[in-house]
Amino acid sequence: MNNRELFLQHVAQTSDAPMALEMVSAEGIYQKDAEGKTYIDLISGFSVCNIGHGHPRVLSAIEKQMKAYMHLIVYGEFIEAPQVRYAKRLCDLLPGHLNSVFFTNSGAEAVEGAMKLAKRVTGRPKMICFNNSYHGSTQGALSLIGDEYFRQNFRPLLPGIYHYDYNDPAVVASIDTDTACVIMETVQAEAGIISPDPEWIKAIREKCTATGTLLILDEIQAGFGRTGHLFAFEGYGITPDILLVAKALGGGMPLGAFIADRNLMQQLTYNPVLGHISTFAGHPVSCAAGLAALDVLLEGHYIEAVPEKEHILQQRLRHPAIRKIRTAGLWACLEFKDFDTNKKVIEHCIRAGLIADWFLFNPSGLRIGPPLIITKEQLEEVCDKILDSIRASGVD
Repeated sequence: MNNRELFLQHVAQTSDAPMALEMVSAEGIYQKDAEGKTYIDLISGFSVCNIGHGHPRVLSAIEKQMKAYMHLIVYGEFIEAPQVRYAKRLCDLLPGHLNSVFFTNSGAEAVEGAMKLAKRVTGRPKMICFNNSYHGSTQGALSLIGDEYFRQNFRPLLPGIYHYDYNDPAVVASIDTDTACVIMETVQAEAGIISPDPEWIKAIREKCTATGTLLILDEIQAGFGRTGHLFAFEGYGITPDILLVAKALGGGMPLGAFIADRNLMQQLTYNPVLGHISTFAGHPVSCAAGLAALDVLLEGHYIEAVPEKEHILQQRLRHPAIRKIRTAGLWACLEFKDFDTNKKVIEHCIRAGLIADWFLFNPSGLRIGPPLIITKEQLEEVCDKILDSIRASGVD
């Protein structure tokens, strides 16, 4: 049996129609399959590979840490330099009250930890979140997901969860002294790149402050330069009480985190002791890789180049079949009339050597989110190939 057959037989599937592309190597913005075909990565592993694949400094950091040690007791007993250095670096880049990092293995685990922290700190039962939001697939995170199709067969889920439409003014009035937290994506990802109205998100921040409600911003996809800011909230003049990060946080290795004030985070250390723990979370190799990747991102000034690249997407991706284009930095949704149209375009993109996909809650939208290291010339080439793929698919 070949790898494709073994993949379908022994690797648990998440859909009945996987891409099933067999990649054998990746470097920079490119991936190569088993037949030697090269693709430009327009997904970045869903915003994991913001500095591209296989950066030498990240590989070197991984190798160095592996030779020193890999897994020890991750939480509570040993001081591990990769964790300490990375936590300090992150806190130095964030507002002063975001000064304590709880590393996790993934974004979903960061969500779960933040939900527990909000309940522990406030003693309140109510949580507010949003339709067409995505926060992960674990039971708690699934309770927050803003789409009943994905929730329906896993009930009963957590009680006390209230969903509102993104940018709906009614949510502000619903925040009260029974509300533990409002949890929201700073920019909605799987809805198809939906940005908040600046005054609306400021009003949420103000109401949370007035009622003692914690504002949790999920930047698991939006963080680390994707929107043209290191963190997307910087573009809206607000700060969260708890920040969620993952994906690009690990530089290609599995890593997530929830970040809050130390006075809040300390409440997980008593009543009960070990209020939140995880065996592999904050793995030293992942922390070493993530710190190296963050240094590459900042020292390369890739974030400063995002607005110009966003402009290229907005100006070059014009075709009658594209009903709308929404962008948030180097992150875009091309809206077609329906899923079938989008699927045809994506199939032609893949034939043309572009790794493209749709959005979980917006199947008519084509996702564009290449590594931030992509050059303007490469991005222009991508735009031309997308337009060629639209024409080749014969859609209107």
